[in-house]
Amino acid sequence: MERQQINRISGRVVIVLSLVALLAVLSGYTQPPQPDEGAAAHIFQLSIVALAPAILVFLLTADWRKPWRSARPLAFPAGALVLAFGALYYLEHYR
Repeated sequence: MERQQINRISGRVVIVLSLVALLAVLSGYTQPPQPDEGAAAHIFQLSIVALAPAILVFLLTADWRKPWRSARPLAFPAGALVLAFGALYYLEHYR
C-alpha cells in the first residue's frame, strides 16, 4: 500500500472515530441521568483511545512539503472532538 493511500484511509478513520465519540456523547442527552456509566460512555472512551494511533498514522504518512494541505483533513475531526468534549462537560456538570 502506498503512503498516500494509508494517509487517506487513516484520515477517514480519524473522521469516523471523532463522529462516533460525538454521537456517543449526544446519545447521553436522550436518556435520563444514570447512576452508573452506560455503554455510550465506554464507546466514547474506546473511540478516543483509538484516535491516538489513527492520528499518529495520519501524521506520519502526511506529505509535510505541503503542510496546510496535509493538516486540512484534521479540521473537521478537531471540531467534532471539541463539540464532543464540550457536550460531555455540560452533560456531566450541569445536567
